[in-house]
Amino acid sequence: MTQRYLVTGGAGYVGSVVAAHLLERGDRVTVLDDLSTGFAEAVPDGAEFIEGRVQDAAKWLDGSYDGVLHFAAFSQVGESVAKPEKYWDNNVGGSMALLAALRAAGVRKLVFSSTAATYGEPETVPITESAATAPTSPYGASKLAVDHMIGGECAAHGLAAVSLRYFNVAGAYGSLGERHEPESHLIPLVLQVAQGRREAISVYGEDYPTPDGTCVRDYIHVADLAEAHLLALDAMSRDAVPAGEHLVCNLGNGSGFSVREVVETVRRVTGHPVPEITAARRPGDPAVLVASADAARERLGWTPSRPDLAAVVADAWAFARLRQEENA
Repeated sequence: MTQRYLVTGGAGYVGSVVAAHLLERGDRVTVLDDLSTGFAEAVPDGAEFIEGRVQDAAKWLDGSYDGVLHFAAFSQVGESVAKPEKYWDNNVGGSMALLAALRAAGVRKLVFSSTAATYGEPETVPITESAATAPTSPYGASKLAVDHMIGGECAAHGLAAVSLRYFNVAGAYGSLGERHEPESHLIPLVLQVAQGRREAISVYGEDYPTPDGTCVRDYIHVADLAEAHLLALDAMSRDAVPAGEHLVCNLGNGSGFSVREVVETVRRVTGHPVPEITAARRPGDPAVLVASADAARERLGWTPSRPDLAAVVADAWAFARLRQEENA
């Protein structure tokens, strides 16, 4: 049966790929995005587009929607430290307004784009959902606050919700990929070096207690991430996540790749040299961040089908070259 969904932030990286997956399976999709960090051309063909703020979702959300997928948030850790008020206002204030709109419209299903930044520096790895949450930035704290808000909404008002805590999302889905300004994620930064847009990649610290001395992170393909969102909606539709429950699931591959492994994989996939600059450790960078995705597997039936780092890099590289050709 065709379902109708509102995708907030659907002109951004992850939101656009999820919207595309919903359309491909035959759902009706409305994207709500103010284009402050998203791109109108990233809204997939076939989706209705509303240019607007999530704070004003009540203007458009009504009982004809079967659920909401919420991606509308600022996500730059460094900026959140410099401008915490921007993150509290948008990420928390916008989510509070969205929850009120859901309640008023009688829409009872929500998938929330949460983050591994809610955990801060983990005491043990792999990180499970029961790990202590101690975010080290206003960005992570704002996302954790929204998780708490959603939990209260579920308990008090019968919302069914799934918060998906991403680790490092990467790769691309055809013409939909990563293009943050400024860019802060490792794989697109290394690809910029391969393209000649950046002279070298900085490797922050090479004396960590890891096999090659550089930080280890868990990378997940954006298409695998999108599939988890669809499975979350399906779980709520069949009452595997019933009204009143707030399910929190980590999304990751369960294994990690070091900074040097990423750089070497980019060299191999692109055939380009990637000069390195060794720099001092960055404060607060844990040596290893790897997810346990057991809950997503058990409750949602999700297993990443694209765990190979070379495949992730190859898709990101194809998107980067496409963007370079378009801008030539």
